[in-house]
Amino acid sequence: MNERSVTTVSGDQVAVPAPGRLTHLQFRRFAGCPVCNLHLRSVVRRHGEIEAAGVREVVVFHSPADELLPHTTDLPFAVVADPGKRLYAEFGVDRSPRALLDPRAWGAIVRAVLSGVREVARGREHLPSTSPHGGRLGLPADLLIASDGRVLAAKYGEHVYDQWSVDELLELAARTPRTPRANPSAR
Repeated sequence: MNERSVTTVSGDQVAVPAPGRLTHLQFRRFAGCPVCNLHLRSVVRRHGEIEAAGVREVVVFHSPADELLPHTTDLPFAVVADPGKRLYAEFGVDRSPRALLDPRAWGAIVRAVLSGVREVARGREHLPSTSPHGGRLGLPADLLIASDGRVLAAKYGEHVYDQWSVDELLELAARTPRTPRANPSAR
């Protein structure tokens, strides 16, 4: 993968891959997606562990930035709007009617909707659009990218809730050999 700079929904520039660290590049669905929010809450809860493991989170949605911004203001990691799905195409992230129809996703969908209703009622989340940009049939994907741009591991979801858990991400990061830092006293 070639190094690039992507613009986050808040207007910041983020290097992908991250210099000197691993990058977890996540592809989600649309702004306010209840199932995506369910997963991202687990990432937020454990963000300190992810950072301590030397991993930078970059999350891509196929919604425009203005639709994403109200849903992402409290997220502690980079969120990128890709309404043209340029990054999705580049990394081979697909969509499928099975995203929602796969029985393996139904439990997560129910949990996500119930949790989402509770969070919206508490004012912590916003309702998603009734007709989201890019549709509802996107599949998730996770890529772990080395600082030199090599894709070290990838998971392309078969349904809407088929992604790495935080534990799986941390395990992958722990198994990744690190380049030793130069010792300044060894001159």
